[in-house]
Amino acid sequence: MAVGLFDQSQEPGWQALPLPGAELALWPQWLAPPEADELLADLLAAVPWETHRIRIYGREVDSPRLSCWIGDPAATYVYSRTRFQPHPWLPVLAALRERVEQACGARFNSVLANLYRDGRDAMGWHSDDEPELGDRPVIASLSLGAVRRFRFKPRLGGTRHDTQAIALGHGSLLRMAGDTQRLYVHGVPRTSAPVGARINLTFRWIDPARRRD
Repeated sequence: MAVGLFDQSQEPGWQALPLPGAELALWPQWLAPPEADELLADLLAAVPWETHRIRIYGREVDSPRLSCWIGDPAATYVYSRTRFQPHPWLPVLAALRERVEQACGARFNSVLANLYRDGRDAMGWHSDDEPELGDRPVIASLSLGAVRRFRFKPRLGGTRHDTQAIALGHGSLLRMAGDTQRLYVHGVPRTSAPVGARINLTFRWIDPARRRD
């Protein structure tokens, strides 16, 4: 599959990424390396990592990564026909949430933590378009640890030549908003390259009144 890589600078602050119709921006080093190192170590040890069961083509399988759903008590999330009750906020994540909210100009009541243990762990193509996320959700994605490619392609009418990717580095913050979820799917592919562990934190706002049980 042909993949084009977004041009990225190392300038501080938000960098708009040119994905037609979407609202996409990257802050390459939102966290300085020493703070990102400390946060990665803390989360590896403190998060109650789980193997979530997901449904693919009508069959339940183990998710190819470890995960943990964390949030306010009412922030129940339904994904792949599975209901996830949130674990309570860890103090380090509660403090981080406030900083991410300020950076992104949005409110968040939950975070999905994913642990990619090595290059064999991955995330398949999907959109974060569940009803409880709202019509045009703001989703903040903080990456820690090994650099992995994060790919986008159009949901409809696209070809392999329309796929774009971002190299998400240690301490980077990605903001997805507007029609990004409606127009595009995204994922983290497997890689045969030797890579270490990566944690991804995706902060979201869950509206229980919109959930379709």
